[in-house]
Amino acid sequence: MRLSDFDFHLPETLIATRPARPRTSARLLLAEGDAIRDLHVADLLEIFRPGDRLVLNNTKVIPARLTGTRTRGEAVAKVEITLMEPAAEGWRALAKPLRKVGPGEVIRFSDALSATVAEKGETDLRLVFNLVGEDFDAALAEAGAMPLPPYIAAKRKPDAQDETDYQTVFARHAGAVAAPTASLHFDAPLLEALAAKGVQFTEVTLHVGAGTFLPVKVEDVTTHRMHAEWGEVTEAAAAEMNATKAAGGRVIPVGTTALRLIESAAATGAVEPWRGTTDIFIYPGYRFRVTDALMTNFHLPKSTLLMLVSALMGQERIERIYRHAVDTEYRFFSYGDASLLIP
Repeated sequence: MRLSDFDFHLPETLIATRPARPRTSARLLLAEGDAIRDLHVADLLEIFRPGDRLVLNNTKVIPARLTGTRTRGEAVAKVEITLMEPAAEGWRALAKPLRKVGPGEVIRFSDALSATVAEKGETDLRLVFNLVGEDFDAALAEAGAMPLPPYIAAKRKPDAQDETDYQTVFARHAGAVAAPTASLHFDAPLLEALAAKGVQFTEVTLHVGAGTFLPVKVEDVTTHRMHAEWGEVTEAAAAEMNATKAAGGRVIPVGTTALRLIESAAATGAVEPWRGTTDIFIYPGYRFRVTDALMTNFHLPKSTLLMLVSALMGQERIERIYRHAVDTEYRFFSYGDASLLIP
C-alpha cells in the first residue's frame, strides 16, 4: 500500500471552521454495505437499535495552547507553546520558534504560570512547570487557549466559543490536546432519547495527543509509526462490551480514538481491561475484533484515519463514500459533518 492510494481532491471550501448549531443538525452520511444515505445526526435515533452499545471517549481537552515570553538580558521575546502530552516529569510541547529557545530558559505565561525548558529535541521540547496538580490546572485554564487543529488555527484564532464547541458534553477526564471530534455531534437530549430507546453506552478514556495531526511521511504506509497515546478501558467497560457481543448486539465506537482503544484492549479477541499507551495503527488488512460499525467525521487525504476507515469499509467503498461527500458538499474535519460506517 502506497501513501498515494489514500489521496483525494478536497476543496478548501469544505473545511469547516465552526460546528453546526445545534450539534445534532450536522449532516450524517450513512454508509451501510454499498448503500449511501444523506441524513442528519438527529436521525441516529431512528438508525440505532435497542441493544446497540455506543462506546464514548470521555477525555477532556485541556487549554493546551499557550503564549509566553522568554527574557535574555533586557531582550524579551514571544514564544508560542502547544502542549503535546505529559512526560515523566513535565510536558512534551511544540514551540514556535523552537530554534530560539534553549535548555534552562524560563518561559513565563502569566503571573502564576511559568515553565523551565528541561530538554530540547529536533522537533519539540520538554517543559517543567512551576505548578502541579490542581494549581497547575487552574493556572492553565487562565492562561491557555483551546488547541484548535492546525487547519482551523491557520484560518482563525481560537475564541471563547471554542471552549464549549471543542469539548464533548460527556468530557470528564482532563488530558487530551485534541477533541474526539465525532463525539462533538451529541447533546444531552439526543443521548437521553437514545437511552430511552434502549441504546446502551460505555465510556472509555483515550487522551488524544497532538500526534493525531502529524502527516504520514513514508510512501510505504506499512512502515509508518503511530504516536503513542494513553488510554484506559475499565473492567466494567470491558465486561459491558463483551456482554453486548455475546447477546448479539453491535458495539459501535463513536470516533476513531474510541475504536483504536477498544481494538487495543481486544488483542486476544475479547475486550480486556486496559490501562497504558497504545500506538495501534489500523490500515487495510486489519481484522477487527470488537468493532461492528463506526461513527466518525471526514478525514484528511493521506491520513492514518483515512486508512483506518478504509480498513473497516474497504478502499474502493471509502473512495465512493468520500467522492459522494465531496460532490454533495459535506463539511470536513474536526468541526465538520459526520458519517456512520456499517460494513
